[in-house]
Amino acid sequence: MQHTQPHSVWQQALAGSQMLFVAFGSLVLVPLITGLDPNVALFTAGIGTLIFHVVTRNQVPVFLASSFAFIAPILAANTQFGMAATLGGLAAAGLAYILLAGAVKLRGLGFVDRLLPPVVIAPVIMSIGLGLAPVAANMAMGKAGDGSAQLVPYSTALMISLPALVTTLLVAVLGRGIFRLVPILAGIGVGYVIATLLGVVDFSPITGAAWFSMPAFVAPEFHWGAILFMLPVAIAPAIEHVGDVIAIGGVTGRDYIKKPGLHRTLFGDGLATSTAALFGGPPNTTYSEVTGAVMLTRNFNPRIMLWAAGCAVALAFIGKFGAVLQSIPVPVMGGILCLLFGSIAVVGLNTLIRHQVDLAEARNLVIVAVTLVFGIGGMVIGAGDVSLTGISLCSVVAIVLNLVLPGANKGWGNAPTMSESVDTA
Repeated sequence: MQHTQPHSVWQQALAGSQMLFVAFGSLVLVPLITGLDPNVALFTAGIGTLIFHVVTRNQVPVFLASSFAFIAPILAANTQFGMAATLGGLAAAGLAYILLAGAVKLRGLGFVDRLLPPVVIAPVIMSIGLGLAPVAANMAMGKAGDGSAQLVPYSTALMISLPALVTTLLVAVLGRGIFRLVPILAGIGVGYVIATLLGVVDFSPITGAAWFSMPAFVAPEFHWGAILFMLPVAIAPAIEHVGDVIAIGGVTGRDYIKKPGLHRTLFGDGLATSTAALFGGPPNTTYSEVTGAVMLTRNFNPRIMLWAAGCAVALAFIGKFGAVLQSIPVPVMGGILCLLFGSIAVVGLNTLIRHQVDLAEARNLVIVAVTLVFGIGGMVIGAGDVSLTGISLCSVVAIVLNLVLPGANKGWGNAPTMSESVDTA
């Protein structure tokens, strides 16, 4: 496979800014939904990407940014423990990646296959998407994510959210070239323009914001309840990471599982996630949109991701830029999320189909059924601070059921197939 590399510094900088452009929509949606600062998310995405490339010796052309898998757990943990304790739990979730990296180093990739086969990870991914569905619907109707308040009148909200949704899906389906990789950005743009015409956007925070300012960093607090709540959530993004590393290897024609090694990439991702939480940013994950951009542009040089990271860090200190992001009305995000959260659930379903998980087999049926109900239904096990619910609970339940129930434990099979099946960014 012939590699196309940008040679000059300016070519690399331009290629890097293009990669950030592709990742931008998903990157900023997570903090806007969870109440985190988007400027901090930009900063931690840049720093996290740099950390990843140091750990992996700048060999893998990937960009790390906000993970959708953590949205529901962040919202739930923030309600129960507060944002500072939630960030402490997210820092601990990064350590889960690091521990998994150590296990892979000691026991090989087969360890992951046995612990987390498709019948385990698929219903967990489905629970992430389906559990978030009410958040998307509420926001599309102009309500707060939990439905507690009507932020924008219902009829006005639909006039904003539906065009944003239609734009996003049309660009995703009909777009060509680089435009097909930025459906979220297109949806945000159209929705924002319509919201402005309808008088929904408040521009006063933008005019009042400084051009240059420090991001609103938040220090974490370490609380056992929040830590125990967040640790199991890292399971699905960790498997997603494996799939993305294999996918980018398929694009570039290199086996990154062997060199620099899956243990290094997992370690880099975990360290980036913990570092992000220490600054008050959302957890990081490898972005499949950027992998698509790498495939399209055939710019396989990992250095372009360093430029993307640098651009993200620089944008984090532009106060007016963050104010513009925070001015995006709720219906704009809600319309786009109707597609994104549903897509996550479909990825889980597709994992079951691709790996031919037989749901007529009682063992598989039990694992998937209980995992879905526990994950979506609001089941709680435990009391007070020491309790599991939502994604945390269903992840643990799926793993335990898979280990204790008798019967065949079919792994992922060929690794490239796994990469096509797992993607929750």
